[in-house]
Amino acid sequence: MKALVKAEALIALAIAGFSLVCMVYALELPIGWVPEEGPGGGAFPFWLSAVMLSCALAILFKAVRDDMPDEPFFDPETRSAVFQVALAVVLTIAALSYLGAYIAIPVFMVWYLRLHGQHSWTLTGLLTLGTVMFVFFFFEVTLKILLPKGVTEPLFLPLYAIFF
Repeated sequence: MKALVKAEALIALAIAGFSLVCMVYALELPIGWVPEEGPGGGAFPFWLSAVMLSCALAILFKAVRDDMPDEPFFDPETRSAVFQVALAVVLTIAALSYLGAYIAIPVFMVWYLRLHGQHSWTLTGLLTLGTVMFVFFFFEVTLKILLPKGVTEPLFLPLYAIFF
């Protein structure tokens, strides 16, 4: 087994293990349909983890069959880009509790789309605004799952009066 295949197999096993842990924790909440409420609190984490587990097992299967490519997975430029995005994601998660989801996520998206991805301001603005609106209506209004607001909490009180 080549070193690259071993690395692929190890990463696939790590992702599979992480997926199983997430699935076990998600089972502490209902994963089915709760009458008059919608999907249980563990439904999305459980099923997303199940999809992640199936993908990890597919990668593991390919690695064991030796179907993986011979070239390195990351060249230096790609490695730098992955590190930058990973760092930005960590900073966004760290900022969620203080700034709230509706500030941290748009800041990340503007950085990712405009500065990192070099997309136009029009596309960046439309995707950022559309994502924030979708997230609000999907999680807060439809599923009634409140996201962290941080310092922006008072700004949402009029919206709560309208939707709840």
